[in-house]
Amino acid sequence: MYSYIPHTDEDRRRMLEAIGVSSLDELYDDVSPEVLLSESIPIAKSKSEDEVIRQVSAMAARNVRGVPFLGCGSYDHIVPATVQAIASLPAFVTAYTPYQAEISQGLLEAIFEFQTIVCELTGLDVANASLYDGATAAQEAAALMVADKRRSSEILVSPTIHPFTLQVLETWAKGTGRKIVLLPEKDGVCDLSRLAEMLQPQVAGVIVQSPNRYGFLEDYTGVADTVHAASSLFAISCDPLSLGMQKTPGEWGADIAIGDTQPLGIPCSFGGPSCGYMAVRQALMRKIPGRIVGQTVDLDGDRAFVLTLQAREQHIKRERATSNICSNQALAALMTTVHVSTLGWAGLKEASRQSYIKAHYLAYHLAQLPGVRLVWDAPFWCEFPLVFDDAKKMRKFIQELRNEGIFAGVRLSSLTRRERDDLMLIVAVTEKRTREELELYLAAARRVLK
Repeated sequence: MYSYIPHTDEDRRRMLEAIGVSSLDELYDDVSPEVLLSESIPIAKSKSEDEVIRQVSAMAARNVRGVPFLGCGSYDHIVPATVQAIASLPAFVTAYTPYQAEISQGLLEAIFEFQTIVCELTGLDVANASLYDGATAAQEAAALMVADKRRSSEILVSPTIHPFTLQVLETWAKGTGRKIVLLPEKDGVCDLSRLAEMLQPQVAGVIVQSPNRYGFLEDYTGVADTVHAASSLFAISCDPLSLGMQKTPGEWGADIAIGDTQPLGIPCSFGGPSCGYMAVRQALMRKIPGRIVGQTVDLDGDRAFVLTLQAREQHIKRERATSNICSNQALAALMTTVHVSTLGWAGLKEASRQSYIKAHYLAYHLAQLPGVRLVWDAPFWCEFPLVFDDAKKMRKFIQELRNEGIFAGVRLSSLTRRERDDLMLIVAVTEKRTREELELYLAAARRVLK
């Protein structure tokens, strides 16, 4: 097919046969036709590098760009120029994963600072060197819980966690013989009224999220005491920037804090890559998955950094391993570290506060318009659910705003595949959105919903 791809037609036929499909077209059946190129890539042989760049750039220019009010796990925040400048340094890029600690002191120090930042944000004692993303961090928390409590096999999970996180947990449970049990939901938040009776002996722990999938902040007063009384563990997933305003997992009494640091210095990048975080109380330090960078001194008495307390058996036990993490998102974690270091704690709190204020400003004015409403009287931070009277009006709203250069929000049903979410649009507002952009959104909304 191409001179730089070594596979022959026979190679491709055998690979397709092995996975049970008859053609490359069938392999990509699940990809929506609207995002596929309808014509072949117009790059012939004997093209110069400059000609190829021009053609590919022209194709990229066909992507629709606009002002994003999109969220549901990936957010458009202000990223200081220092982040890309430092993260692009060859010393960091080439030392992506520090397998040999003694030659990666600069990166190890950056990871140590990342761990420190995570601990200070979450209010817990120990953080690891990062995980793949927020969803797999939740799965690692579930595995830690089961490993910590003998003869346990179930995890109680909030029904308001991110849909993708729930899917990852259910996939893990199916593959390991564990069981995910959903707590009830009421008015857009997790209903914890039956928590005590659901905490049976086989339950290893409880995983909840705030802000949740709707953007609501949840109240966990007394939850840790109830969970600990049943000898189980309590984990809270949080947007790390929200911790500039809401209570930390440590203040709620959580044993484990998990989440995704994408809001701190990592661009959306079509959904990834990202960086998961995990912090635990000191009692769980030796059970935390992945690796930890520790501070020590070298032979000359100077400060030095080393990998320490990584669960070495996870590399060799395969299906019996306590974790499948044997690496970390070092480069993405570095971006988070530089981002927070540039903002400082005052800047981080200000970004959190502005996200809150701007989201509430937009929500208040949208609630005055006909045909839409805000559901459930629950506090929210930078994201809120806007519910439409009918699907036709919702489609028109999204399309008309897109024509104005605005991505109005995320249809929740596109993530959950639930009919009950068909009329719900999740609107996210970060500190990056200007007053002019907010007014542009409202002006377009008023024209559509008049």
